[in-house]
Amino acid sequence: MKRQTFKFKPFSRKQRMTLNWWTEASPVKNYSGIIADGAIRSGKTISMSLSFVIWAMSTFSGQNFAMCGKTIGSFRRNVLFWLKLMLRSRGYSITDHRADNLVVVRKDGKENYFYIFGGKDERSQDLIQGITLAGVFFDEVALMPESFVNQATGRCSVEGSKFWFNCNPDGPYHWFKTNWIDKSVGYLGKERTEEIRKKAAKEGKDPGLKEIVYLHFTMDDNLSLTEEIKNRYRSLYQGVFFKRYILGLWAAAEGIIYDMFDTDKHVRNINNFFQLLINGSRYVSCDYGTQNATVFLLWNKGVDGKWYCIREYYYSGRDKGKQKTDAEYADDLKKWLDETKIKAIIVDPSAASFIAELRKRGYKVIKAKNDVLDGIRLVAMLLNLEKIVFSSSCKDTIKEFASYIWDEKVAEKTGEDKPVKQHDHAMDAVRYFCSTILGNRLAKLKTVRR
Repeated sequence: MKRQTFKFKPFSRKQRMTLNWWTEASPVKNYSGIIADGAIRSGKTISMSLSFVIWAMSTFSGQNFAMCGKTIGSFRRNVLFWLKLMLRSRGYSITDHRADNLVVVRKDGKENYFYIFGGKDERSQDLIQGITLAGVFFDEVALMPESFVNQATGRCSVEGSKFWFNCNPDGPYHWFKTNWIDKSVGYLGKERTEEIRKKAAKEGKDPGLKEIVYLHFTMDDNLSLTEEIKNRYRSLYQGVFFKRYILGLWAAAEGIIYDMFDTDKHVRNINNFFQLLINGSRYVSCDYGTQNATVFLLWNKGVDGKWYCIREYYYSGRDKGKQKTDAEYADDLKKWLDETKIKAIIVDPSAASFIAELRKRGYKVIKAKNDVLDGIRLVAMLLNLEKIVFSSSCKDTIKEFASYIWDEKVAEKTGEDKPVKQHDHAMDAVRYFCSTILGNRLAKLKTVRR
C-alpha cells in the first residue's frame, strides 16, 4: 500500500511568532509562557504544539513534559496525529507508548519524555500530581477546570520551564480570561503594564502580573484555509458562538440562547413536508421529569437530508397538579406513538428508573449524550444550517425556543455559561437527539484536510 503523504502550507506571520518567541533573538525570550487564543481553524494549535516540542528539544534533555487536552483521545486525534507528522518531517525520532500515554522524542543525541493528560473535570488534577515537569502545553485550556491547570503549572519546577496555553474564547468572566489573559503583560501592553506596576508600588502591593506572551489568532492566520472554507465556517455559527469561534472574542452569553431560531425557516406545517419523510428512519428523544415536565419528541429523517420533529408529547406534573409514574409515562408513550415504528428512544442517562421501564417493555433505549454547552452549540449549528425542522403542531417546543435564555447571574458569579433552568424541557429533548444521533454526522461537515 502506498504511504499517504500530507502537505502543510507555509506558516503565517502569527504562527512564526508562536514558533520563535522563545528563541535567543527574541525580546520576550525570558517570559514564562505564551497564550494563543482566537477563532477556530486559525492555525494556533499546529504552530503552538510544534513550537512547544522544538523548544523542549532545543533547551533540555532527559526531562519530563506534559501535553494536555480535554481528554487524551481528543488530544491524540486533534493534536498528536499532526504533531508527529510535522516532527518526523523535521528529522525527529518518535516512539509513542500508547499504553502509558508517553511519547519519547529524540534528535541529535537528546531525548525527552512527553506525557499526555486529559483535563476534563476536577478529578483530573489527581492524575498529574507527583511528576516534575520542565514545561506543559494545554490545548483548549478554557475547557479544563482551574484546579487541573493550577496543579499542572505547579509541577513545572525545573529551571527554565515554561507554560503554553492554547484555546478558543469562552465568556468574559471565565477563570482563564480573568486570571491569566487579563494579567498577562503581553495582553495588557507596555503602557498599561507600567501603569499597573507604578500603582502597585505606590500602594506597596504585588501587581499580580504574569510575564506571558499573548497572541490573538483569526482564520486569516491559517494560510491553508481557502475563502470558501472560511465562509463555510462562518455559516455554522451565529450570535455568541459567532463572536467566540469566528471573531475570536471572549463574549458574554446573554439573552435568548437560540437567537437564530426563525419560525419562517424552522417551522412548517406537516402537510408541506410529509411526502419527504423516510419510512422507518425515526427516533424519539425524551426529557424525563417527575414534577417537572416530561417531553417526547418524534424525529423523522427526510429525503432532503433534514430531520423533522413531527410530533410532541408534553406533560407537566407541576402544572397539572398530578404526577405520573414511570409506568403511566410508558403507557402514554405507547398511546402517543400509535404503533409508529421507531429505531430507538434517546433518554437522559440520569432517568434510570424510566429507562428500566422502557427496556422492560421492549424498547431500544440509547442513553443521551448530555454535555450541555456542546449540545447547545450543536443545535445552534444545525439551526444555522437549516438541518432541523419542527412541525407547527409542536407548540410547546416552539414556545420554549422563544424563552430559553442564558443565566447572566451565574456567568457573572462563576464565569460559567448555563441556561436558566426553566422552560427547558423540550430544549433538553431537542439537544439529546442532536447530540446523540446527529453529532458525529455534523462533525464530518466541519472536517477540513490540512
